Amino acid sequence: MRRVSAIIVAAGEGRRFGFSKQFALLKGKSVLDWCLEKFEANKSVAEIILVLKDENLKGKFLSRYQKIVAVAKGGEKRQDSVLCGLQRIDPEKADIVLVHDGVRPLVGQDLIERVIAAAQENGAAVPAIPVEDTIKLIQKQEVRQTLEREGLFRIQTPQGFTYGILKHALDKAAQENFYGTDEASLVERTGKKVAVVAGDAKNIKITTRQDLRIAEALLED
Repeated sequence: MRRVSAIIVAAGEGRRFGFSKQFALLKGKSVLDWCLEKFEANKSVAEIILVLKDENLKGKFLSRYQKIVAVAKGGEKRQDSVLCGLQRIDPEKADIVLVHDGVRPLVGQDLIERVIAAAQENGAAVPAIPVEDTIKLIQKQEVRQTLEREGLFRIQTPQGFTYGILKHALDKAAQENFYGTDEASLVERTGKKVAVVAGDAKNIKITTRQDLRIAEALLED
């Protein structure tokens, strides 16, 4: 088994949510704690790098999670935060790197393992869920086009990469002042193909307070 490092990005300010949603309570513990517990328990993950907006909070996490080897201060944007986390990984030991949103608390062990396996085989991998709704392109409050949904997918995290592929993509984006929507988009623009594995409908991203209620219901299911 190749060495696996997990970067957990939890540096968002949660402007739409009203406060940092990674610290919102879900069944009595924070969304971020739910997330960290999943990676702490995963036997394939050797270490966790936690990225926070406020480094002063690191003590409460370092004392509870043995796999957290570093806490990095987040950057201005999510992509900057991922780079800050990557810089805390020892390049001499680095191999496979997972990047996961700290606001996806219901990530399953099977999904983590699928991404790791695909990243090991292909160098880059993302989990994806097929789009089920009708998708329309809207401009100026008018429908311009109905898109063919076959072949359209929603991309989740964790996303997995070899250290070298991710570092090259992040460095290239930084040099060219390019910001992508996720790490895979940065890798794609370097010419590297990204493999796809089956995502998990329960692996939702907490964006609104309604999402918290949905997550609670999923935990009770």
